[in-house]
Amino acid sequence: MTINGPAAIMLAFFVVAADAQDAAPDQLAGTIQADILKEYIAQKEWCFPIDAGVRLQGDMIEWCTRQMPRWHPVSISGYHIREAGATAAQELAFTLKNGLTYVEEQIARGLDIDSFAPRLSFFFNAQIDFFEEIAKYRAARRIWARELRENYGARNPRSWLMRFHAQTAGVSLTAQQPLNNITRTAIEALAGVLGGTQSLHTNSYDEALALPTEEAVQIALRTQQIIAHETGVTNTIDPLGGSYFVEALTDEIEAKAYRYFAEIDRLGGMVEAVKRNYPQREIADAAFELQRRIDSGERVVVGVNSYTIEDEPQIPTMRIDPSLEGKQIDRLAAVRARRDGSAVEASLVALRSAAATPRNLMEPLLDAARAHATEGEIVQASRTCGAVSPKRRCSSSPRQRGAALFGRCPRRRPRPCWRRRSAGPAGRGCGRRRPPDRRARSRRGRRARRPSCRDRRTPGSTHAWRQRSAPASERYWPPAQPQP
Repeated sequence: MTINGPAAIMLAFFVVAADAQDAAPDQLAGTIQADILKEYIAQKEWCFPIDAGVRLQGDMIEWCTRQMPRWHPVSISGYHIREAGATAAQELAFTLKNGLTYVEEQIARGLDIDSFAPRLSFFFNAQIDFFEEIAKYRAARRIWARELRENYGARNPRSWLMRFHAQTAGVSLTAQQPLNNITRTAIEALAGVLGGTQSLHTNSYDEALALPTEEAVQIALRTQQIIAHETGVTNTIDPLGGSYFVEALTDEIEAKAYRYFAEIDRLGGMVEAVKRNYPQREIADAAFELQRRIDSGERVVVGVNSYTIEDEPQIPTMRIDPSLEGKQIDRLAAVRARRDGSAVEASLVALRSAAATPRNLMEPLLDAARAHATEGEIVQASRTCGAVSPKRRCSSSPRQRGAALFGRCPRRRPRPCWRRRSAGPAGRGCGRRRPPDRRARSRRGRRARRPSCRDRRTPGSTHAWRQRSAPASERYWPPAQPQP
């Protein structure tokens, strides 16, 4: 399932539907994408603030590890990061760092790494730079195996393996001269195969204009089949291994990825880096530079800025019948009419209560799904005031607990800051009352000056503020988080 923000909710619906057909959770096999960090980095589709999103995803992975041993609970995705404009090195670094963050989350919950790591999967982009893409996949396998074996103590060789899916780059498709996209897709698909992908998706040539037509889908399928059965590239593993150029490019991309790892670690980890917009800024800068090169003609895109055609003929595109929307609305209304309203409300109340505790939320989500609560109702119930993170990550700060991981608590507002508005997080100020006379208080020896908002926000400052190690009474309102 390609779902991320409400992935745990969709999985609950899936499990309940299977149970209705006498299929137990431990019999179910499949993959759900559920890569929430890449949503905040690139895709920009989420239901909850980042801490809550990571907590809910962690609950789902933990539950699947214990209850669904054949299920792949996350597909760690670089595809959307690359589509947002990232370079190959950025796609590699941010994707793998997201994956390692999920590994750390599960280890912190007490799971053995070999109990879940073999079922982690990846999803990469196959862009048009042929050799760079092959080197990227080779570097990804190297880094993942090394990190899990040497830094996280995985002993099962299956935990070291990187199984990944590749999809040809949607962003490389052009609306101008769309038949050229058949060639682009074939080259990108071949790079994915030579790089060692376990599964492959080839885009249709008309997807820059609309959902694909049946003819376009068939050509995309035939592209895969010709590569698989006619070219002979599947006869050997890593056919370009040993090439000086490919090996040197692999080393170069790997070194770039580790430089990004070091910067993310310096910022406090991937979640903190996302809160500080570090990967988002890096991707935005790379996207701007790429577009500048295309606009200037420095980078040639055939049919767009070179070799163009005047009065280009239009191709037929897919049209969706708008009446389908009304039919779906009617189906939803029918479910709401025949369900037990009191059971729905009871399940949502139980979910609200569970969200305010450190317990795993999958069982309350399953109860809500059995009662036929809708996705929107479940999301809304999960965003209530008072939710906290799992106990091992729960802050001792009353203000941080009051921030409500599934949406800021409406009853706890930061107080206006007496310093200038830009001093505090997101321009809100620090949230403390102005002391009556700070100099007098210091002269009396009651307390020396505490670090200012700027001191606390600036890495490497004189005070070297670290929020986690500070006394609870001196903590600020938490840094701003992405809001839906």
